[in-house]
Amino acid sequence: MIEWRIHDDADALAKAVSADVAGVIADALTLHGRANIALPGGTTPVAVIARLAQLKLDWAKVTIIPGDDRLVDEDSPLSNVAMLRAAFQPTPAKVLSLASAPILANIDYHLAGDRADALLATLDWPLDLVWLGMGVDGHTASIFVGPDLDAALNAPKNRRAIGVMPDPLPPEAPVSRVTLTRAAITAAKAIRVVISGEKKRILLERALSEGAASALPIGRVLAQIEQPLIVHWCL
Repeated sequence: MIEWRIHDDADALAKAVSADVAGVIADALTLHGRANIALPGGTTPVAVIARLAQLKLDWAKVTIIPGDDRLVDEDSPLSNVAMLRAAFQPTPAKVLSLASAPILANIDYHLAGDRADALLATLDWPLDLVWLGMGVDGHTASIFVGPDLDAALNAPKNRRAIGVMPDPLPPEAPVSRVTLTRAAITAAKAIRVVISGEKKRILLERALSEGAASALPIGRVLAQIEQPLIVHWCL
């Protein structure tokens, strides 16, 4: 089941998504006293995450990971974990780095993926929430078209993270990455997709309709989910 939640503008989107994510966290805290969530990088989530971090939750019991990250030093503007740590710095939430500090941009990305997978094995699984974005090329997390696409899509269920090298490299961030695997994403108790703009809406609708046969990574990822999917969108 797919539920589209349409919002009037970016501010309404930020308010609705932050409340939605907070509700998932609160439910997890009530059910088992902890919440483990994966949040995205990119531009659309920044305002939402800033609003989320201001909400009153028992943040000391919440662990946050980036759904993917670039293999750069953690003080780099390209670092997703840096953005998350800055946003949640006023709270006692634990923000874990998939890239494991210190990291160098030229580290072998396969090794980085192994390190991230070992780190994630220390968490309770499945995650309570995975929040996904989507690029204009149809990638989600860092599951891109390229030589590592099949490995990210078809990793075994106990493999939670993998190193990837997009091909071609995105010009705004031409570096290798680590990402949650499709198995880790689709196992989550709750999945949200948050996008903005008419072009992305059309692209996501195409990906969802094509499903497992889609050439778009997000279509192939979401084709395997069994839980309800909520998509938040604004123009």
